[in-house]
Amino acid sequence: MQSTRRTLLAAALVLGVVAGPAVPPALAAISSAADPTRSGIPALEAAIAGLPTPDATAALVRVGGSEGVWRGSSGAHDLRTNRPADPAGRFRAGSVTKVFTAAVALQLATEGTLDLDRSARSYLPELIPASCGKVTVRQLLNHTHGIPAPDFPGDTVEEWYADRFRIHDPEDMVRSATSKNREFRPGEKQHYLNIGYTIAALVIERGSGDSYEHQVARRILKPLGLRDTYLPGADPRILGPHNHGYQTMRLDDGTTGLRDVSVWGPTDGWAAGDIISTTADLERFTKALFRGHVVRGPLLREMFTLPNVADWGTGDPAAYSAGLSMKKLGGREVWGKTGGRWGYNAGIASTRDGSRTLVYSVNSTDAKGQEMNEVARNIMVAAYGSP
Repeated sequence: MQSTRRTLLAAALVLGVVAGPAVPPALAAISSAADPTRSGIPALEAAIAGLPTPDATAALVRVGGSEGVWRGSSGAHDLRTNRPADPAGRFRAGSVTKVFTAAVALQLATEGTLDLDRSARSYLPELIPASCGKVTVRQLLNHTHGIPAPDFPGDTVEEWYADRFRIHDPEDMVRSATSKNREFRPGEKQHYLNIGYTIAALVIERGSGDSYEHQVARRILKPLGLRDTYLPGADPRILGPHNHGYQTMRLDDGTTGLRDVSVWGPTDGWAAGDIISTTADLERFTKALFRGHVVRGPLLREMFTLPNVADWGTGDPAAYSAGLSMKKLGGREVWGKTGGRWGYNAGIASTRDGSRTLVYSVNSTDAKGQEMNEVARNIMVAAYGSP
């Protein structure tokens, strides 16, 4: 089966999963020749101070660019030993994965292998029904496709935890989603969902004649030397050194508390949310992306162009491009992507000119909450300013 082949290939593509270099666990700040006050060091230190807290058990932060450099870590590696958090630890980056997926699709489009204006159904006629036949590859990437989310079993975090080792097949998720009525006509509105990236990865596989995992590894991970970044396939573990993730939920004795959720199957996210990385690797990736070293040529503009439509739920202007999103912080545009998996929040961000980059990992105790984790929000504001 295609899904079995994909899982085996992904397992074989764990690139350089070895222990990272030893880094002092104490909070450390490194300022460049730029004015340290301008680098926001006091605010960044305050944003991650005092962990663990009820909101988060650890945080890792790297700020870079011409405006100053800062690196810090806080919190616990795990709540059993209470050892200091490992600044080089790996973590689940969640929807930051979408930036990698979009970059691969745009590379293939640059080469002429994929056509952004061609329908997904023309690549996957046996999978995409006629009701979704006008959805283009571009619309998959910028969330204007109108295809609803697939059904997943369970309604509570406790039920999802009990089912955490289930293997979710991408084709089955697409069949579930496309069996429903469209939310809107393609290109008319925007609704941020994972399913577009699940389909986009299948299009990547069909167009390239290769697995999605191998395309990411060959085109991004290996060229950039991202040795601590990998796609886990069906493996529920985080391989190598990592800080444990915890989730607030009902425990076996009926009380509510923190449960270690570091081991959790990632196949429901796949190309939309399964990547595992480090802050150092994601910083290198972010800098290369914004310098035009990942997606080259005119198609890089797709990542910095918001569709001229409204959000399906709120009516606000669209906030997502192909792979990235944009917020105005401190009076300037900040582009990037956040992500959440149980026990982990992550984010990458940069000003368009690369003068200030940010990468963070926060071990959130409610990574799938309706509101942004307070520690993560404070990091963003400390790095860039208020909305």
